[in-house]
Amino acid sequence: MTLHLVRHGHPAVDPAVPARRWRLDHSRVDEVRALRTSGRVPAAAVWCTSPEMKALETSRALMSGPVAVVDDLREHDRDAGWLDDFDGTVARAFEAPDAAAVPGWEPLRACAERIGAAYERLRGEHPTAPLVLVGHATAWTLLVAHLSSLPVDGSLLPRWRAWRMPDVVALDA
Repeated sequence: MTLHLVRHGHPAVDPAVPARRWRLDHSRVDEVRALRTSGRVPAAAVWCTSPEMKALETSRALMSGPVAVVDDLREHDRDAGWLDDFDGTVARAFEAPDAAAVPGWEPLRACAERIGAAYERLRGEHPTAPLVLVGHATAWTLLVAHLSSLPVDGSLLPRWRAWRMPDVVALDA
């Protein structure tokens, strides 16, 4: 069975709005549409998405059929508002996964457990079907760690930084 992890397209960044509410940057939606025609994402699969707008809109641009919204596929909860040193804060989250990197952030280990459990539930419901999950870089980095039995720590940071927007990674799972 193949698992396809899709990272959403470029969002329209608004520092006044929480990132979980950002929409796709419609001036760059052609990048998502190009992924649809690339052959890298199967239409004949079970499709699930994070509830965040940028993921929902990416799903809609990629798939005209049904896509299930799965709350536990949401990104690492980051309710601290705009941070000028976002990358540095994410690095601290990976270095100390049992603590909130800043007040309002979900501990990374809690996110890893949530994402891993969501995947296991979906795999149990669809044991043989190809699965496409549309979501976010941190969530997918943590899911790949779960599937590969890698520790949740700073060694994952280069994997997080490697994700592009939009992006897709196919795994045998």
